[in-house]
Order: sequence, then C-alpha cells, then structure tokens
Amino acid sequence: MTIRKPDAQDVAEASLYYNLDLNEGDVEAFRQLLDGVNTDYQIVDSLTEDLPEVRFPRTTGVRPETQDNPFNAWYVRSCVTGAEGGALAGLRVALKDNICLAGVQMMNGSDTLRGYTPDIDATVVTRMLEAGVVVEGKAQCEYFCVSGSSHTSALGPVRNPHDETRSAGGSSSGCGALVASGLVDVAIGTDQGGSVRIPAAYSGFVGMKATHGLVPYTGVMPVEMTLDHAGIMSGNVRDNARVLEVIAGTDGLDPRQVLLPENRIYTDDLDTGCKGLRIAVVTEGFGWDNSEADVDEAVQAAARHFAALGAMVKEVSLPMHRNGHAIWSPIAIEGTVRQLEGNNYGSNWKGLYVTSLMRAQQNWRDNAALFPDDMKSVLLAAHYYGTRYHGQYYAKAQNLVRKLKAAYESVLADYDVLLMPTVPLQAPKLPDPDCGTATFVGRALEMNANTAPFNATGLPAMSLPCAMRNGLPVGMMLVGRDFSESLVYRVGAAFEAAYDWKTL
Repeated sequence: MTIRKPDAQDVAEASLYYNLDLNEGDVEAFRQLLDGVNTDYQIVDSLTEDLPEVRFPRTTGVRPETQDNPFNAWYVRSCVTGAEGGALAGLRVALKDNICLAGVQMMNGSDTLRGYTPDIDATVVTRMLEAGVVVEGKAQCEYFCVSGSSHTSALGPVRNPHDETRSAGGSSSGCGALVASGLVDVAIGTDQGGSVRIPAAYSGFVGMKATHGLVPYTGVMPVEMTLDHAGIMSGNVRDNARVLEVIAGTDGLDPRQVLLPENRIYTDDLDTGCKGLRIAVVTEGFGWDNSEADVDEAVQAAARHFAALGAMVKEVSLPMHRNGHAIWSPIAIEGTVRQLEGNNYGSNWKGLYVTSLMRAQQNWRDNAALFPDDMKSVLLAAHYYGTRYHGQYYAKAQNLVRKLKAAYESVLADYDVLLMPTVPLQAPKLPDPDCGTATFVGRALEMNANTAPFNATGLPAMSLPCAMRNGLPVGMMLVGRDFSESLVYRVGAAFEAAYDWKTL
C-alpha cells in the first residue's frame, strides 16, 4: 500500500475536525512535522505481519444451488479435512460465516463484505482441524450478527427444519438449521446476546456459550469485545463437551482471555447424574410480556423432572434479572457501532488484528443504505445516545454489570445452576418481505430477555431442548458460575440421558 504524505489541506481539515484553530503558518509547520511521522508509517507498511500458519488444504468454497442447500443454511461449501486421528476425528463441522477460514470467502451475512477472503484460520478452526474434524463449509448468519431471528441475511432467510415457515433463530441461523437437521454434527457459532442459544431453543439442539474468554475469539469477526463469545452447537451434550475440551484455552492472541483454569476436562462427569445437585429455578425468567404459556409450563415441567432425578429444585426470586437486558442494551448498541466504526477491531488492545478484514470493511458506509432495518435501528440509536451523552450510558451499563453479576453469584453461592426458559417463545413465523419496519425489527430483537444478561456478565449458559409443543422445540437454559462448564454439562447430560425431549 502506498502511504501518501499529508498535504496542507489534510492538516487544515484535521484542524477543523478537532477545532484546533490553526492559521496558515501553523498548518505548514505541522505539515512539515508530519513528514517524519509519515516515514514511520512507510516502514511499518514495508514490514510483514506475523500471522498464524495456515495448514490443511481446502477449496475456495462454492455457494450451493438452491436444491442443494436445505433451509438456505449454507453460505458456501468447502471441505477441509483435519489431521488423521485425534479427539474429534471425523466429526462433521460447520462454521458460522463470521469465522475466518483462510482461502474461503466470507461475508458475515452482509452486502459490504461480498468478495472478501480471509488469509488466516481462526484459532478455534485450527484447534478443531488438528483434532481431526472435517469442516464442511460456512453457514449463513444474520446481517453483521445483529438479529436473533433468521430473516436478515443479505442472502435471504434461513428456515427452521421443524417448520420451514418459521425462524431458525439467530444470529447463528445457518449453523442452527444444519445441526438441528443432522446435516452436520457440530457447528461453531458466536453469541453476543444469545446467538448460539436462541437457535438452540428455536430449532432443538444443545447450544453452549462458555465463560467469557474461555474460548479464544481470535480470527472471528468481533461485534463488541466485552460481549463476544464463540459457542458450540451440537446434537447432544457429549459432543458439545468434547469440542469445548479441544477449543478452550488461551492462545496468547485474544485479550478476552485472562486467568483461565488449568483443568479443562468437561466429559469426565457426564454420566454421574444430578442426584444431590441444587437447581435454582429463577422466577423472573418466566412471565415476560411476550412469554408463551406453553414455554413456561414446559420449562417448569423440566424442573420437576430434575427433581425426579434426585436434584434439589427450588424456585428462587432474583429481581435483578429483570434489569439484565436493559443493562446489556447500551453496551450492545453503542459498543457494536463503535466497534464497526473502528473497522470492527477498534484499538487499545494487544492481540491479533485481522488487517485484511479491516481493509475489506473500511468502506462499509458506501453500502449502509442496503442494511436491514434492525441494523439501521442500532446505528441510529448508537448515534443519538452516544453523541448526546458521550458514551456515559455505555460506561454506566458496564459498571452495572458488576452489580448484575453479583446478584447471580449470590444465588449461585447456594445453588449449582440456575434454570429458566432460554427464550420466552417458540420459533415464530418468518416475517413477510413487505412486513414493515416495526415488524421486521421486532421479530429480530424480541427474544433475548433471558439470554442477553449472561453475555454481559460472561457466566456460562447452555440451552438444552426440554419439550416439544405445537410441533416445535422448547429450550431451557442452565447457567453456572464462572468456569463451571463441567457442572453445567453434567446437569444437562443427566436430563438428556433420562428423557427424550421430543416426547415430553
């Protein structure tokens, strides 16, 4: 890239932008000073970045024809076969299309990234390939991963395998449809407000968002760094735990990863049952304005099933939970847009910046008119509240997260896990293309009252199917203390072993 020296007009424009009140003489003096800075930039431009090695051959990826793309779930098919043998040998995997797979096109559900091809593999991809998985391709996701439904991608809606007129959940929408239909064994999605767990509830599979930072986010297109989680979507608890054993742990490139536990074995206790464990059924997780009676009843019944398995189950009031979504909201709104304005990587942190992705995103405003209405609503809200209050409510919400987390931890001091519905409703109908802004945005953001607080607090949370109602799955969510994934898996595995959720 050619580094152009700033001229007098560039300096004058910067002076106006920052209200520096420079006269012509000042402008020329500063222009000359910047010549030395430009030399440093030229040197940096000439040097080669230290990027992770890409191993394992792959094809560039082909978008399948409609007849070969059930539920419109795939973005591109590209087979990458990992090492022979290994802990995950032969496991068929899909990757959400915000996860870098070197040499394979990626668009993150958006018009602005069409044609971009990453030059690295995300850490989670490298670790799975080294463990023997077969990556079968990139799965569709929602536009910039903003929607919790499955109708906002630039390539059209993803359909629920249980009823193709309904949402598959988002933003890891294609991953959800592929796992629920059995077309892959496991998918890696991402979760900033519920985007692994919402599809799990709508489409009927296991979705785990581990403790914030446990799984490295390196090489995954960020949304908001304090909310970002890479998560595992699988047909059963054991496969989920097996994958977490492989992908968890520090990689030295992700600043989200601090003070991780040394013991990261999650499969040892899966067969020990839940007898004697203490489960808190959170009263405030039920009875939202949009809660469906069938969902609340099915999850309450699941709690009674745990009691029948020997767990101590008790309803517990946790009033602060009702404020959790509101606390998450300014972080998600303002943080997402500030991240986007920084070409999705921002600054002031050490780790791996995917500069090729930053270049591909640098002109996103040129196509902003094509953004779906949910993305437009986030931009408008962030601009208004961020500029009017100068980020103070983002900051206050981050301060309130500590109070919110303390409320959960006060209950978890006496209980092993929290239990509540993953989402208040079953998979709704996909909106009509001409449904109008209110319906389009409402359908995208209506479901994450229970899921979003655990992105803000970072506590591990897993959605598990617990019943079938009206021909559609119902999901319950289990939440544990930081780094208690093995215990969350143990509770989920006990339910899964004892009951067939499709008959409950």
